[in-house]
Amino acid sequence: MSFRDDSDDGRDLRKPFLHTGSWYRMGSRQSSMMGSTQAIRDSSISVVACVLIVALGPIQFGFTSGFSSPTQAAITKDLGLSVSEFSLFGSLSNVGAMVGAIASGQISEYIGRKGSLMIAAIPNIIGWLAISFAKDSSFLYMGRLLEGFGVGIISYVVPVYIAEISPQNLRGSLGSVNQLSVTAGIMLAYLLGLFVPWRILAVLGALPCIILIPGLFFIPESPRWLAKMGKTDDFEVSLQVLRGFDADISAEVNDIKRSVASSSKRSTINFAELKQRRYYMPLTIGIGLLVLQQISGINGVLFYSSTIFEAAGVKSGNAATFGLGAIQVLATLVTTWLVDKAGRRLLLIVSSAGMTLSLLVVAVAFYLKDAVSSDSGLYSTMSILSVVGVVAMVVAFSLGVGAIPWIIMSEILPVNIKSLAGSVATLANWFTAWVVTMTANLLLNWSSGGTFTIYMIVSAFTVIFVAKLVPETKGRTLEEIQSSFR
Repeated sequence: MSFRDDSDDGRDLRKPFLHTGSWYRMGSRQSSMMGSTQAIRDSSISVVACVLIVALGPIQFGFTSGFSSPTQAAITKDLGLSVSEFSLFGSLSNVGAMVGAIASGQISEYIGRKGSLMIAAIPNIIGWLAISFAKDSSFLYMGRLLEGFGVGIISYVVPVYIAEISPQNLRGSLGSVNQLSVTAGIMLAYLLGLFVPWRILAVLGALPCIILIPGLFFIPESPRWLAKMGKTDDFEVSLQVLRGFDADISAEVNDIKRSVASSSKRSTINFAELKQRRYYMPLTIGIGLLVLQQISGINGVLFYSSTIFEAAGVKSGNAATFGLGAIQVLATLVTTWLVDKAGRRLLLIVSSAGMTLSLLVVAVAFYLKDAVSSDSGLYSTMSILSVVGVVAMVVAFSLGVGAIPWIIMSEILPVNIKSLAGSVATLANWFTAWVVTMTANLLLNWSSGGTFTIYMIVSAFTVIFVAKLVPETKGRTLEEIQSSFR
């Protein structure tokens, strides 16, 4: 059966929410206004330009994560919130993100990757404006839920879109831009929160998505999604735009066609089929990495960072937290440079091993602080050591565990279960993040040393998990990676 016949099994009902990118057929001779687009499409920077546009979504994701910390005192004072009410406000983004994660796979399957980002951007903007103009807690809660819903979709769709448009030799580096943008958003929220009133900060939080919406009209749809939907002409045009008009795309076109033709016509599979290695292995790896990313305790560490810095004698815990955010951005930049050179698997092992050692240092420092007098020199030394351990843990996390699980999830899931499996993996990540955030304070009140010991054990298990199960995906096409599990 032909490629076109394979894709006529009801798939024409699934249409892109935005144009597919076929308007790129226009040349500069036809329209002088297309000069800038022509310059992009005739060069090798097409993919980079697309990635930079969709990276606005993760910047907003990071801004959402970083918003609560610098604004807590001002919001609780202005609106008369209790500590528990503000904690609920902070946690609602995770709840909204879980709902968004559940919907993300099906939305991106039916209206395309670009349409999904449009759907995510609109509630994000409304949510930030609701927070900015809030007169009581109800608007805060509604805004936070809407933000979270958009973030849940963004966290799945952006890494998938980047993986599907990137050439194999750049896929890791470009995929790391997702996490780099998240860390940049967190850092911006910390920095601006030191100087800007919280209502204005909320308006600024909407800016990335406000810019993203028009940007989506200037990038092509994912060629692999177009191929799966049977839009052969648009698929080839989109791929040619992404690779440059002088590039020979025939081999890649044939690989994608074969992959789509060999996949099941059905959009779903039954649970019995999940016992096949081609399904259960990528599912286990994708979900496992995204869950381990969270229960290694990064949110708990960042949650407690201001207190740790203040205990070590740093006068402004919030300023120190911004410094930690800047370090996270720099470390993620290093990952972006290394991931297509050193490989995903090696970086994950180095990263999780570094986290294990760093968390061991922090745990020992807290155990010793609890055992000695607060007036002793050893107590001060342990305070400084705990700061060193926290900084080292954040650096180690950013070198691999922060970015690479999202890259691998977008690479290994088979095309016929990607929407459902990707939603499940993203939901698992957000649910675990919510659990860690909600339990961090309870655990730290129980025992700081014990809490970081638990996180250390999880990080050590991550080393074993990666060494035993995670394959190297560097330098392989998505079709080669997914066929390797058969």
